[in-house]
Amino acid sequence: MESYGELLKKAREAKNLDYDTISRETTISVPYLLGLEEEDNAVFPGEAYMLGFLRNYADYLGLNSELLLAYYRNKKLQESPVPEGLIVHEKPAFFWPLIISSIVAGLALIIVGGFLFFKFRKIANPNEVVIDKSNTSKKYELTEKSFSGRLYVGDQIIFPTNEGKIILTVSDTLSSLGLQCPVGKLYTELSEEAELDVDGDTKADLIVYVSDISVTDASRGAEVRLLKRNNYLSSAAQEEIPYSSELPSNHKQLVILEDNRAYPFTINGSFRGNCVFRYRVDRHEPTESYFSSGEVVTMTANNGIRFWMSNCNTVKFTITADSRNYDLEIGKAGQVLVEDIKWIKDTDGRYKIVVVELD
Repeated sequence: MESYGELLKKAREAKNLDYDTISRETTISVPYLLGLEEEDNAVFPGEAYMLGFLRNYADYLGLNSELLLAYYRNKKLQESPVPEGLIVHEKPAFFWPLIISSIVAGLALIIVGGFLFFKFRKIANPNEVVIDKSNTSKKYELTEKSFSGRLYVGDQIIFPTNEGKIILTVSDTLSSLGLQCPVGKLYTELSEEAELDVDGDTKADLIVYVSDISVTDASRGAEVRLLKRNNYLSSAAQEEIPYSSELPSNHKQLVILEDNRAYPFTINGSFRGNCVFRYRVDRHEPTESYFSSGEVVTMTANNGIRFWMSNCNTVKFTITADSRNYDLEIGKAGQVLVEDIKWIKDTDGRYKIVVVELD
């Protein structure tokens, strides 16, 4: 049986498509496309992301996404360890002699190791992490994709603009990340997502998130994520987001989150009963299926998703947006419901993900 990764790769090669083209047309980053074809789940921030990207990539290539999801689930079951309760452990006749001899050998190793440790020991930093020992500063040029990596003092970020390239130099990696910009030195604290104006035009140009930085050792650098401010959605995708004033005023609305930008989000639907479920992602063709208890459906959208549910109380939704999860329960037992979950724009420029109940 072929794996889902092989099917994706063969379909892409048959269509003579390159990763950059696919990433631009599906909004799936190249590392995630490679992760799907190589079946490397470690590159994804969570299984919900992986399942959503797998479905979208398969649909884009004209493959049967449900078949590929089934291949993934079969592989996952095959790789799962046998439950401990089903394993019968039998002790061989030489079990206790083997244990005793192992203990004796272990004590001998501890004595020898202790002697060598105290003879040749070196003082080590208990918080030591793997760092770049080279003295050569590195340069990274931002593209339409996000940058993630560890930066050190002296490293440079090349930020392209319509007027030319701006050089941002890492000046501090102790307690907070400092970037030397044409407008001065700008700082970002640990676990903070900051929007920086690097060219002095009073508009945010760069989004910076610091996930790891030392308060005692600047040589450890800082683990960061960088993204150009206007790269969360393509301009075409942003133009499709409606204004709040365009929604019918008589439709019930629930605001899930607010932000000053829009970005792709994923919805994970978990079924705890039988339900006919139909959904449409963005402007794609609708998909309809019959789900039973224990089954899961995952959808990733740029702008919005519309649901039709025959028994909405049987479905629990989890919305994942910008690495944050939101649980959502809607409807009553036996209720037939149509819902939109989508981005809208307010007149003040803020974006919101809202749940809109339709007639």
